[in-house]
Amino acid sequence: MYFLVPKLLHKKKNTLFVLATLFFIYVIQTLYSIVRIHYFHVYYPEIYERSPPYILWNRMTSFVAFLSNITWVVFPSIILIAIKYYRDQKEIIELKEQKKSTELDLLKNQLNPHFLFNTLNNLYALALKKSDKTPEVIAKLSEILDYILYQCKDDYVSINKEVELLENYIALEKVRYGSRVEVIFENQINRNINIAPLILLTFVENAFKHGVSQELNKALIELSIETTDTKIFFKLKNSKPKVYAENVIRDKDSIGMQNTKKQLDLLYPKRYELLIENTATNYSLELKLQLHEKV
Repeated sequence: MYFLVPKLLHKKKNTLFVLATLFFIYVIQTLYSIVRIHYFHVYYPEIYERSPPYILWNRMTSFVAFLSNITWVVFPSIILIAIKYYRDQKEIIELKEQKKSTELDLLKNQLNPHFLFNTLNNLYALALKKSDKTPEVIAKLSEILDYILYQCKDDYVSINKEVELLENYIALEKVRYGSRVEVIFENQINRNINIAPLILLTFVENAFKHGVSQELNKALIELSIETTDTKIFFKLKNSKPKVYAENVIRDKDSIGMQNTKKQLDLLYPKRYELLIENTATNYSLELKLQLHEKV
């Protein structure tokens, strides 16, 4: 078994393993019968003479004897197979967790520079204008960087921290756009539950990018967060510039949106629902997260 299991069974050669096992059982049974017959023939000739089962040919052709010998091999084989299966499953689970962690790290590394690039562009524009609001933007950006770099290392963070991040980001963008945008932010957080970090930020960022940046009049962004003991509800709606009214073509998701969806797939597999409605004048989405034991 120590030879056949690693050489054949572990290499998925199941048929060859069964045939080889049966063959070796038969060979061992035959050799054992020869030794046994010789033993009785030398030391107990009277038993040898009156016991037909100890005739070699009868032993070699006895199905009952062969079946009884199989049981000596089947039980150790089952134990070895079970141990191997357990080890394989444990390794698979560990590899999946490592793969999941690696993918999440890569997604976060892609998301952060994307967000920082847009924010630094905002700061650069204010600096060129020598705006008095530049120090305020730097302070808000500092708070955001502190959160992203030092507090987002875990898969899940406090939802209150995420709300604070969104408020800082909205304040930073309102400094940039001023009276060109109205933001209505409502939250009903009944319990300080956890959420995957930076998930909601991408949606808010896209609302400013596509709903405000090219709007000549006043843009409107409405968002709300509601929590229960087991669920998180997030809603966002933003107006769209009239320039989009004549061409309602759904563009491909931005880098940030693509990464966010991948993070949702990894951290909330089959436990989230994302509904998006994109019209000529408005863009809205609803995200429902079902919490589980890992949160």
